[in-house]
Amino acid sequence: MKFFRIFFILLVALFVLAQFFTIDKTNPKFDQKLDLISIENPPQDIVQILRNTCYDCHSNETVWPWYSNIAPVSWLIEKHVVEGRDNINFSEWGEYDQEDKAYAAEEIIEEIEDGEMPIPGYDITHPHAKLDNVKKEKLINWFKSLQ
Repeated sequence: MKFFRIFFILLVALFVLAQFFTIDKTNPKFDQKLDLISIENPPQDIVQILRNTCYDCHSNETVWPWYSNIAPVSWLIEKHVVEGRDNINFSEWGEYDQEDKAYAAEEIIEEIEDGEMPIPGYDITHPHAKLDNVKKEKLINWFKSLQ
């Protein structure tokens, strides 16, 4: 019994200590004219899907949820956002050449078809981001039009 009490105290202490290691939630500044939505002018339903499903991790417009203040969950969220922006950043769409845009569209289509985007579990905390078959088909067809 004493072991469990010490273990619990250590666990709580580690959790409290972890809160001092915060993440940087500053969204980088960007030129709105270079954003995918500004450049490609998608229909409003596509804009809504992109903003609800993709923009948190794949743009400089991340909306950081309240739980991004709690370590170690915050570290995982930061990792996803950094990786997402590294893979494709819709806020920098205008900086991609035509070949990169076509490749990005192809990869996005593949990720959606394979059910890998949004990442598994994202829709648990973001139910509005769930892609049903209709939304998937709309996004896929729209990104095909960019190729």
